[in-house]
Amino acid sequence: MAAVASPRGRQWGEARALGRAVKLLQRLEEQCRDPRLVMGPPSLRHLLPRTAQLLREVAKARREAPGDPEGPGGAGDFLVIYLANLEAKGRKVAELLPPRGKRDANQEIFREGSRFRRQLAKLALIFSHMHTELKALFPGGKYCGHLYQLSKDSAHTFWRERCGVRCLLPWAEFQCLLCACHPVEPGPTMQALRSTMDLTCNGHVSVFEFDIFTRLFQPWPTLLRNWQLLAVNHPGYMAFLTYDEVQTRLQACRDKPGSYIFRPSCTRLGQWAIGYVSSDGSILQTIPLNKPLFQVLLKGQRDGIYLYPDGKSHNPDLTELCEAEPYQRIVVSEQSDSQTCPFCRCQIKGFEAVSICQAQERSAEVRTTAEDSRDNCHQKTAQWELEPPVTPSGPPLPPEDPSPRTSQDKGWLTVAPITLPRLRAPLPLPKMASVLWEVTDRPQARQGATE
Repeated sequence: MAAVASPRGRQWGEARALGRAVKLLQRLEEQCRDPRLVMGPPSLRHLLPRTAQLLREVAKARREAPGDPEGPGGAGDFLVIYLANLEAKGRKVAELLPPRGKRDANQEIFREGSRFRRQLAKLALIFSHMHTELKALFPGGKYCGHLYQLSKDSAHTFWRERCGVRCLLPWAEFQCLLCACHPVEPGPTMQALRSTMDLTCNGHVSVFEFDIFTRLFQPWPTLLRNWQLLAVNHPGYMAFLTYDEVQTRLQACRDKPGSYIFRPSCTRLGQWAIGYVSSDGSILQTIPLNKPLFQVLLKGQRDGIYLYPDGKSHNPDLTELCEAEPYQRIVVSEQSDSQTCPFCRCQIKGFEAVSICQAQERSAEVRTTAEDSRDNCHQKTAQWELEPPVTPSGPPLPPEDPSPRTSQDKGWLTVAPITLPRLRAPLPLPKMASVLWEVTDRPQARQGATE
């Protein structure tokens, strides 16, 4: 009986936890209604109700499709970790926000640039990541983590071969699996890797978070070297920074055009956002769509746009990343700038630099065929212009063609083809003639010989 009751007890506990999470988000939404708390993307005022609605859909789907709990790392385990993390982060937000009905409780939270405001912005980013992760693994409330397709084939193969159908792993287990493929030194480097990959700060790594990480720091063979050069060692990298905070940080560099910083985009996870000071002192932000980050930074350096990371004079050299992996060679047709695949119409989540071979082999074949055609044309022209007239005295018969003959070839002696070199005047040419020796009285055969 205990084995039968255990799944039901877990489902009941999961339903209660989902209900508590929805109520928590509703209370936080009420506390965020103060207009002085309006922030740029991501905004808690928009994220909280969307997350609550998605949790309702998850609860409904779990009720309508009851069954035995999934295996380790499945939907059940994910929701336990997710809801516990949501509750913990929600309590931190509630501590920062003024209580309902007491607008003057904590004035520092309303001051731009204050420590409390920065903490609230980071929590807003975490809530944004959590909402996007839940939406990716539970689209419409239905779990599909075991079917999640990572954007990069090598990363997808790594996860499925080592993690199976699980969508979530504890960090300690995941780092052992990753180090077997990409060794990492223990200590500060490992802690930095964990803080970069664990977007929701729950001590675990989901298949969604791993997908985002591999899209940001591709290609796979040099994944961690790319991460070290672009994130650990680069002074322009900023983690957990919002759009408004980028504007604020670059204000101090407005008198130094070419200053720039970059961060993972919070609205388009898996892509980069770059903020920089233009030549006229304006602060602009852009999301490069069609190129890896290191290529964008190198081109911006050549163009005089990205020169001073975070206002510093030293700009790291990223040219070694250009030779990190040999380019693939594929033949493709001309593509547009659309963000959807022209075949399956799915969203394009990442880009890789490749060398496009525009049918060079085909072009070479066409050139060879054209040259052969010209050679044959020259040979035929020379043959017709230089052949002497056929005299009545019959020349020696050429050897017969050993190839089998058809019924139409009966009564004809086939002359072996004469191969002429490519001739140029005024070289003397030998007297050669191509003769068809008639041994039949058929009119058609005689007419063909005349022609």
